Amino acid sequence: MELSILINKFNVKGRLVSLQPFGNGNINDTFLAIYRNTFTETQVILQRVNRNVFPKPEIIMANMHEITKHCHEKLEADAKSGTDDRVWQMPRIIKTKDAKDYVTDENGDVWRVITRIMSAHAFDVAQGPEHAMECGSALGHFHYLISDLDPTTVKDPLPGFHITSDYLAKYDATLKTKQAKALLGASMEAKRLAKFITERRKLALCLEKAEKKGELKKRMFHGDPKVNNIMIDDVTGKGTAMIDLDTVSPGLIHIDFGDALRSICNPAGEEETNLTKVVFDEDLATAFCKGYMKEAGTFMTDADREYLFDSIRLLPFELGLRFFQDYLAGNVYFKTTQPEQNLNRARVQFRLCESIEARERSIRGVLKKL
Repeated sequence: MELSILINKFNVKGRLVSLQPFGNGNINDTFLAIYRNTFTETQVILQRVNRNVFPKPEIIMANMHEITKHCHEKLEADAKSGTDDRVWQMPRIIKTKDAKDYVTDENGDVWRVITRIMSAHAFDVAQGPEHAMECGSALGHFHYLISDLDPTTVKDPLPGFHITSDYLAKYDATLKTKQAKALLGASMEAKRLAKFITERRKLALCLEKAEKKGELKKRMFHGDPKVNNIMIDDVTGKGTAMIDLDTVSPGLIHIDFGDALRSICNPAGEEETNLTKVVFDEDLATAFCKGYMKEAGTFMTDADREYLFDSIRLLPFELGLRFFQDYLAGNVYFKTTQPEQNLNRARVQFRLCESIEARERSIRGVLKKL
């Protein structure tokens, strides 16, 4: 089906004047559609939900319906109070002409149209402490919005996602294969990384154990709070929206908190080969945490706060574990351009984890003051 015919099934006012590929996302096929009439211009996003990543896209859309409905109602109520220092935004689902949330094409693919967050854009890397603070504010406010959303109303789009014990079990199974044994036997660096994992196995389960003991409460988390999913207002420079809601799931907010800091506070990036450049940036971390706690502090418990440092240390370990397991398995999950790439990615994450551990006292001190 031609895209212009497909998008015409959605209820967008005006005449379609442009429909072009948009953004640099690597999951869903995304297009920007521009509509105009005599007085106004409307820009919307057309997307095909990737079945390879989300085998049941209908679940993704049902989740998005519940999440956006809940958040928009809360945003409207808060806007009336006039207490916020900015206008918070969130994408809205554009209905089809027969009042549905999506269209299924002749190939069985699910297509949706959502509103575009206007006069705002995202960055690929942290621009400095002020930007990091706004990223923290945006994530904290998003967590506030979904903090009272009943987790049972949303189905898990990616079962097993961010379950560290499952990743460890997969790693243990991989270790038993001939290929993994050969790679470990041929590389001192691989042996070092395996030892790194062994030394931190108990620490890696801290959040899961805290949840089982009832110390931490399962709420909702975004699932992919990287910096380029955080929209910054072009005019005010303030965080205005979290986008890419496909991975929003029932779980611990600590996953998002740790993952956001993992990506924002490592300016060297995931592909750096010189490990001396991989350092956890405390200035960026402090700024992010200030912004986050300002928005999320209203609903967080003392126990939530107690485990924040653990989440900062855990997420680099978890991603490093996944990279290393994939390297030992023959690079079957993460895309690579050369055989040692996942090994080096694991080295970077474990080095970041070490950098965080070396700064534990200082980081805990910052968190305690917020």
